[in-house]
Amino acid sequence: MIQYISKPFKYFFKLESASGLVLLFAAIIAIYISNSQFSNNYFEILKSYITLGTSDFGIKLSVLHWINDVLMAIFFFLVTLEIKREFIQGELSNPKQAFLPIIGAVGGMLVPALVYIIINLGDSIRLNGWAIPSATDIAFSLGVLSLLGKRVPISLKVFLTALAIIDDLGAIIIIAFFYSGNIQTNYLILMLAAIIVLLLLNRFKIKIFLPYLIAGLFLWDFTHQSGIHATISGVLLALFIPHDLKNQKKSLLLKIEHSISPYVAFGIMPIFAFANAGVSLEGLTFASLLKPVPLGIVCGLFFGKQFGVFLFSYFAIKLKFAEKPNNSNWTAFYGVSVLTGIGFTMSLFVGNLAFAESMQYMDEVKIGVLLGSLLSTLFGFYLLYISIKK
Repeated sequence: MIQYISKPFKYFFKLESASGLVLLFAAIIAIYISNSQFSNNYFEILKSYITLGTSDFGIKLSVLHWINDVLMAIFFFLVTLEIKREFIQGELSNPKQAFLPIIGAVGGMLVPALVYIIINLGDSIRLNGWAIPSATDIAFSLGVLSLLGKRVPISLKVFLTALAIIDDLGAIIIIAFFYSGNIQTNYLILMLAAIIVLLLLNRFKIKIFLPYLIAGLFLWDFTHQSGIHATISGVLLALFIPHDLKNQKKSLLLKIEHSISPYVAFGIMPIFAFANAGVSLEGLTFASLLKPVPLGIVCGLFFGKQFGVFLFSYFAIKLKFAEKPNNSNWTAFYGVSVLTGIGFTMSLFVGNLAFAESMQYMDEVKIGVLLGSLLSTLFGFYLLYISIKK
């Protein structure tokens, strides 16, 4: 009986599009609740504090910060493991294969940022959001692509995956250098000590995760206290996880990646989407969409992303620096470029960092991200649909 009931759920979670659909569902629920009679409860719970440990020795964070600082550190840990694997043995290990998604990702970060900056020139606070439309939600974009099934050339899926991974690497660099607070030197020294421990574990080829985890927990606390955003600790930890190319069955990197990937896709990211997508639509008008922040984000995600990715890639191919993905046409390639404008969770995350000191802009950020991502989803899906019908 239990197996009969669980069978459709097992089938659903095996679908390539499942994680994207779960994210969408979480966001819809958040928007519904934040515009219902339960809206006050929703926002009050997110602002309430939870203490881990004692008042003298412990960590006290709001629910929202537990999600954005702790759970997202795990997300970036996984993303960095994926990036590391791709550079060691995956699509990014071959310079010629890697060049197209790299140049596409560069265009997909520079052009949206430029679009946002042009629209928000003259206001230093609003300009803090320049990186918001530069992000791509890898789970959602791949989820939309997978809805078209095997009719989409595998080469386009590989291109989008590699580009989104490089995009995430760009987001990590942006967070580290542009969205960190006042740096505390004493905690930087403690961070260095934790990194040295991780380096020694890696050098001695320790293949048990527990020592890395303990050092990583200390590293998270030191990073959080240092003024650097806490999620960077997940990046640093992943860099020292060993990978055995000769005996991949015993690779600690692959074991961890495979173990935590479902929990991140179906746990952490939907929780993040639920906690961050809630926005009050009361009083929303067309004029409010034309305010500089939401307009900059929408134009950056929808126009900046597709033009940046496509044009940079197109000229790289025409100049013979790279090759067009196999068995694909230009319409399908352009459709994939449009899908990179689905910023969703990553754009919301960057938005929280960009306006951490100016929270009055966060509703505008959420509206801009949701609308820009929706337009990119619909237009990208349409282009891909008509391209594979030809």
